[in-house]
Amino acid sequence: MLYISLRQLEYVVAVARAGSLTVAAQQVNVSQPALSVAITQVEEHLKQKLFHRRKGTPVTLTGYGRLFLADAEALLAEAARLESPGGLSQRRLGRIVFGVFDDLAPSHLAPLLRLLRARFPELEIRTRVATFEVLAQAVLSGDIDLALTYDLGLDASFQRELYAEVSPQAWLQPTDPLAKRDQISLSDLAQRPLILSDQGLSIRHMLGLFRSIGATPQVAHRAASVEVLRSLAANGEGVGISYTNPTGTLSYDGKPLVRLPIADVQAKEPIVLVNNREQPAPLPEIRTAILGMSGLADL
Repeated sequence: MLYISLRQLEYVVAVARAGSLTVAAQQVNVSQPALSVAITQVEEHLKQKLFHRRKGTPVTLTGYGRLFLADAEALLAEAARLESPGGLSQRRLGRIVFGVFDDLAPSHLAPLLRLLRARFPELEIRTRVATFEVLAQAVLSGDIDLALTYDLGLDASFQRELYAEVSPQAWLQPTDPLAKRDQISLSDLAQRPLILSDQGLSIRHMLGLFRSIGATPQVAHRAASVEVLRSLAANGEGVGISYTNPTGTLSYDGKPLVRLPIADVQAKEPIVLVNNREQPAPLPEIRTAILGMSGLADL
């Protein structure tokens, strides 16, 4: 509970600036006795004197009063910004929470941070890496201002802009008969054991792609990360499929891999930059800078 009101803080600031209870009372449109009582109430609550008040001399701040005044002025400035039209938007311009889907973060987060910090050196940037569901909920609740994610499970509550379109990649052992091709199709994999992400939206989307061609694939493993998926594929546990496309052709445990794009047009998936339609949008310049880095999606 707040015991000191904003009005009382205004009185303290007015007296400090005017150096006189009488002048300050006129400025804040209150009687001098009422102003004096308000100042006394604040001092009694703080158990500290804010002013030296002697008859015939200007009212001056105590040492404690000077410290209190600085904080009171800052608090009043924040309150004025908050209640003014567009005030919250102005405050958010100096700070942004940027979210990235966890599979995209290893290749996209650091380069985007470097870009934003170079373009906007005074901008405070906080980051959050999360799953589809957690990321979407954080955007809706206002905990995240902008997020980079796949366009899965997002409804009309989200404003989205296209960052890139990517094809899924199949990961195979070099000895696999399909490994000599330049690209493959979903139908080539319909009868093969598959290794898919264990995230609900991701696996449902991938199974939906196979159903669209009349196939019901066998899911051999649900991998907790892209590196687990690649390691399982490199060790012959099935064909890994992922939209995330890390560089290199060695698995985390050092086994060789072959990476092939899946050529089906309907398998392409948008990566989007999203924010909550109902909340103040970040600076257009920030969005433009991020969208300008869309070439990263080809990594």
